[in-house]
Amino acid sequence: MVRMRRTVLLLALAVCLALGLSCCSGGSASAEDQDATGSGAGAAPLPVPQVQEEPEETEMKLWIGETEVPVTWEENDSVEAVRELLPLTIQMSMYGGFEQVGPIGQSVTKNDRQTTTHPGDIVLYAGDQIVVFYGSNSWAYTRLGHIDLTSGELTDLLGNEAVTLKLE
Repeated sequence: MVRMRRTVLLLALAVCLALGLSCCSGGSASAEDQDATGSGAGAAPLPVPQVQEEPEETEMKLWIGETEVPVTWEENDSVEAVRELLPLTIQMSMYGGFEQVGPIGQSVTKNDRQTTTHPGDIVLYAGDQIVVFYGSNSWAYTRLGHIDLTSGELTDLLGNEAVTLKLE
């Protein structure tokens, strides 16, 4: 019984090997007969597959007044929802001596979490307002990003008067 199984197994293996080799060999063309594409002499070259490149997602840019500022954006649904509204120009208002706040014109996806903000944080408040901090506060916000400037640079940009925020 064991001998019979071994014979059947070897026979099946031999058939698989023969089929595999016959599929791999494209005929009897020698290496000299093959062109640069690797196909046999006289064979039509294989088509080169066209790779469809995804459009590169452009980074959202932020201006405070006339100054473009470097921002590290969060990867969340709220940032994507704001991106779909671009371009945006938001008239900000000073509030509390540590932030500027402005309406984005409609509600977007929010995922508020109790958080303590730091200078440079950009958050969504109540689903329809952007807040940019040059100080600190604790409240329930959805994080959008962080301006990569020093606290002093942020205070110079945001701490003296209401500003216009542009997102593109």
